[in-house]
Parts: sequence; C-alpha cells; structure tokens
Amino acid sequence: MEPAQPADRVPADPTPPAGRPPLPPTAEPVAGVAPAVPPVGPAPAAEPALVAAADDRAGERAVVRSGRAEKSRSERSPKDMALSLLVLLVPIALLLAFYRGFLGGEQPTTVDAAPAYEQARAANVFPVAEPTGLGSGWRTVSASFRTVDDGANLRVGYLTPEGRGAQLVQSNVPPERLLPAELTAEGQPQGPADLGGANWQRYTGRGNEQALVLLAPNRTVIVVGDARDNELRELAGALR
Repeated sequence: MEPAQPADRVPADPTPPAGRPPLPPTAEPVAGVAPAVPPVGPAPAAEPALVAAADDRAGERAVVRSGRAEKSRSERSPKDMALSLLVLLVPIALLLAFYRGFLGGEQPTTVDAAPAYEQARAANVFPVAEPTGLGSGWRTVSASFRTVDDGANLRVGYLTPEGRGAQLVQSNVPPERLLPAELTAEGQPQGPADLGGANWQRYTGRGNEQALVLLAPNRTVIVVGDARDNELRELAGALR
C-alpha cells in the first residue's frame, strides 16, 4: 500500500481521465517560496550621457536657426532698407497733405474781438482804444475782458503778417503791479519810442520779447510779443 499523498501536491501524471481533453500544466506555488512580483515605482531616469547629448543637439539647432536669421538680416541691401522706409513714409506724407490741404492744419484759429471790446466799454473802467487800419495779414487769435482784484484787463492777441505773436493789453491795474506781471520783474525801460506824439516807452520783456508801454493817468497800454519792432510799432500806432 502506497503512503497517502498531500492534498496540495500535483500528480506527476497529468493525463486526464478517459474522454476528457488534456489539461495544460499550471504553475502551483511551491511551499516556502514567494511568487515573483513585478517592480512598482517610477521608471528609471535617463542616463546622464543621453540627456547631455539631447541638450547638445537642441543647442546646435538653436545656433543654426539664429545664424540663419542673422545672415538673412545681414544680407538685406541698402536698397531693400530704403524701400522699406519709403513704404512707411508714404502714408505719413499722405496724411500730412490731407491734414494741411483739406482740414486746414497749421492754420491759426481766428476769433472775433468785438465782444471783448464791447464788454470793456460797457464796464467803463478805463478808456478803450481799438486798432484800426491794420493790414489783412494781421489775424486776431484771442480776445478777453476780465475784472481782477485791483482793476480790469482787456487782452487781445494777434498773429502778425510775419507769423509772430503780439498782444495788446489795456488795463487800469496800477503800473507797479501790471508791468512786473506782464513783462516779468526783469522788464526795464529802454528809452522813448516816438509814435504819433504819444509818450510810449520801449521795455524789455520775458525771453526774446520786447514791449511798447504807454503810461496814462487812468490806464496803461502795453503792446508786447516776439514780433519785430516795426510790427509792434504798427500795432501801437493803429490804436484809436
């Protein structure tokens, strides 16, 4: 009699009983031996040499692209650059021509000084003089009448025929306050200016300006600007 076999032992003869297909052999765990388990965890890092080689190839491609771009820029001829500049300048020139020709660009905006003269006469705080007989080249660009703490001021700005600025100021503010405010503290008399027998004085003004000043008992008249002396004298001589 054969000894009893263990329950978990695989028969040495895998032949199935009659009438059944053969069964494939199955691996059974062996007592005392742990089954193989596939490794779990992140994939091993790439070899340093492979990473360095990839970086070198990427750097070489970047250098090649940069070199091609610099070569392309350096191969542009002066003619190409001039044509590119011309393409930019043509629209600008067309816009300037349209602005000047159709929109009146660079043309001074003229105003009507009559309301300011009327307000000054209506206030009746000083005699008001108005220039008459000025040529067509004179243009009025500003006009205002304002009362202040110690009097009132009438200001009328002009653009002369030569394109320079001149301003006519009439005021009853005391001259010791008016002149420093209009001509700065450095404004100094430079001698008389004979204008139709009136006692006009020539003064220095701010910057490159000069002035003609008429001191009267009840008002002060100032003609000041960067206009030439002959234009300032023309404006002052036209006052009536």
